[in-house]
Amino acid sequence: MDKIIDILDSIAYEKGLKIEDVENALKEALIKTAEKMVDETLRFDANVNREKKKLELFQKIEVVASGDEKLTGEVEDEYGNEINAENFIELEEAKEIDADLEIGDFLDYDLEFENMGRNAATILHSNFEYKIQRFIEENLLGKYKDKIGKVVSGVVTRIDRQENTFIEIGEVKGMLQRKSRIKGETFKVGDTVKAVVRGVNIDKTNGLLIDISRTSPKFLECLLTLEVPELKDEKIIIESSARIPGSRAKIALTSMDPQIDAIGSVVGVKGVRISSVSFQLSGENIDCVEYSTIPEMFISRALSPAIISSVKIEKAPGFNERGKAVVTIPSDQKSKAIGKSGLNIRLASMLTKYDIELVEIEGSTPTPTSGNNDSSNVEKTTDTASLEALFK
Repeated sequence: MDKIIDILDSIAYEKGLKIEDVENALKEALIKTAEKMVDETLRFDANVNREKKKLELFQKIEVVASGDEKLTGEVEDEYGNEINAENFIELEEAKEIDADLEIGDFLDYDLEFENMGRNAATILHSNFEYKIQRFIEENLLGKYKDKIGKVVSGVVTRIDRQENTFIEIGEVKGMLQRKSRIKGETFKVGDTVKAVVRGVNIDKTNGLLIDISRTSPKFLECLLTLEVPELKDEKIIIESSARIPGSRAKIALTSMDPQIDAIGSVVGVKGVRISSVSFQLSGENIDCVEYSTIPEMFISRALSPAIISSVKIEKAPGFNERGKAVVTIPSDQKSKAIGKSGLNIRLASMLTKYDIELVEIEGSTPTPTSGNNDSSNVEKTTDTASLEALFK
């Protein structure tokens, strides 16, 4: 124990912890060990005495009034546990030891840890190691919570039976779930993977685990920010984004400088910037849209490359609710507005937060159906909220 201070300082330095945290970990571990080796119903306290370079352990005895029922040991605490009478001493007896003591004060009796035997040392080491690990995890938890929404990269170390990909990111593990992987992507041990941090949690099996994603729209935004200086300098703002990972995406842009073309800057000369990001997303097509505070105009632009006749807002979006817009469109533009497999209209809905209903203008040729032909001229988006939730 004569080198305890040097040992604590060394642990704090090596683990990147505050010395106060390391001292508290040792004190808590020592108290737990005393409870295990002596009596868990007794009260203990510990102190790291830096002046004497000594670890001190005490049994604490509370001073109570004469005749207090706690002295009988026949009462229970607030949790229903029987109170140990050895934790208390009556006032008159306590004053024989120290005349200044009053009711509610504590007497501290020194205990020698060295006299508890080898088992005590083993238990202390185990408790102390556990406490230190918790402090390390809490520090890392705070560090990586600040990285939520930012891109990290690491090396694949393992792929489990559920096809979850485990990645070493600095001093912690990241997990890329199968659903957070772009369709068609496969990884093997040793591959370097880039993804966005979606959350941080402590797993009972794996300890601190970083939840990462390659399907989140935020990943697209981060990659664009890394590629486009104007985004990093906030001369251009990404107002919103939407993705069907690996297939297609839309981003809404606003230029904060009248001299800067938002779409041109993000696309880059001959499309070099947007192509670089698309390559990192398994060839995902990325449409750039100029944002507008006028919802009718924004929805019209979001449905590009289709040419829209008119947009009527039937319901504005509310708290956790989507708005609704009826879009009138020439029949020859309808397929462009819907897009292959309905991607264009769904992405436009996700980007603008409006459910979109397409209606062909009069004079278009309706698709033959049995019954009312009007229904064939209407295309609605009603499932984009759940689709969007898959790729948060």
